[in-house]
Amino acid sequence: MNTDLETIRIQPCSAQSVELATGDELVIIDPDGQQVSDLVAFEQTNHEEYLSSGRSLDYASRLWLTTGDVLYSNRSRPMFTIMEDTCGRHDFTLTPCSKDTFKIIYGENEGRPGCEGNLVAALAPYNIGVDRIPIAFNVFMYVAVDAKTGEFSVLPPLSKAGDFVRLRAEMPLVVAMTACSAGQSNNFCYKPIDFQVLRHGS
Repeated sequence: MNTDLETIRIQPCSAQSVELATGDELVIIDPDGQQVSDLVAFEQTNHEEYLSSGRSLDYASRLWLTTGDVLYSNRSRPMFTIMEDTCGRHDFTLTPCSKDTFKIIYGENEGRPGCEGNLVAALAPYNIGVDRIPIAFNVFMYVAVDAKTGEFSVLPPLSKAGDFVRLRAEMPLVVAMTACSAGQSNNFCYKPIDFQVLRHGS
């Protein structure tokens, strides 16, 4: 994290998008601790190429990605390299929460948009609709998996106030990030997410 860079705040239960050039660095910060950020990314000129959980986990041969790992697109091209990670535990298996998530898991009927709806709103200028939202790289999300049964539990994040992940863009990207709206993901306390962008060559 660079204290000289502008820090942009994503308010609780919302999302923002940003464009990155090759070599730009994106720093995602948990300012208060225990807050998840769902991140999705698309190649800037061809949105059919997107950040792929399946490719990234397959090539890394493990579930939990951290410093030094590469996040790949659905076309097996590097999209991000994780340059620095002060938390060390994130999820790349679960989809962004949605109004259906809240209905099925939490029994809510109020129709909150969740991360899925918030990502769609943030990506509206790029004409990226709901059916194009893939599994997100869930920054700071802590999903525990039982080695015998395969059952998983969404537990409070391990991130502490000020923890961050620094990603280097390996191609021109459109990125959207949330301050996650799902109670289980954030220990039932909804907080902001901050981010910084270091432009390549600046």
